[in-house]
Amino acid sequence: MCEELATFIADVDDEKTLFGVKEALESGVAPLMVVESLRRGMATVGVRFESKEYFLPDLILSADIFNQAIVLIEPLLKAEKTQSRGSIVIGSVQGDIHDIGKNIVATMLRCAGFEVDDLGVDVAPEIFVARAKEIGAGMVAMSGLLTSAFDAMKATVEAFANAGMRDSVKMVIGGGPVNKTVLEYCGADACGKDPTEAIRMAEDFFAGDLPKS
Repeated sequence: MCEELATFIADVDDEKTLFGVKEALESGVAPLMVVESLRRGMATVGVRFESKEYFLPDLILSADIFNQAIVLIEPLLKAEKTQSRGSIVIGSVQGDIHDIGKNIVATMLRCAGFEVDDLGVDVAPEIFVARAKEIGAGMVAMSGLLTSAFDAMKATVEAFANAGMRDSVKMVIGGGPVNKTVLEYCGADACGKDPTEAIRMAEDFFAGDLPKS
């Protein structure tokens, strides 16, 4: 069933995807597994877009289908919600308006039990700092799809240092072009390529151990 969901959204089929989500949830499939299936399908959409098999309208429609599916999933998450595993601020950094990957990561972190405050896109360093301070976030997750985002990530890390919060807030970065070289340049604590890694990093940190990755 979950593999079919990945195929449905990869094919940008809204009716089959939404029906499949409802069927999976009603049959007792864990919400996180449903979201992971949708994520895999969205990853396929991204590959097809890069290979020019899909075009911008396909990308936009797949994101809309994903968001509609999440609307179906969230009530179950709220009904099952227990004590938060930790507070995380997430956003696409200043100058970057891409949000599909960020939205998927934010949703999967919520599914995993974390309290996530999504600041949206084009988020200035001082906004990250102010919000993290306001809610007492233990982690800040920065997303960027453009290479020009690297400087904004670095500036955000420096803003936390200037605010005296660098030692109390773990900072992670993610996005297509992000790698260990970018991690070292930005001065963040860890980097990840997909939502599964984001969940692992959050779990490691809030358990007291966040190795660089």
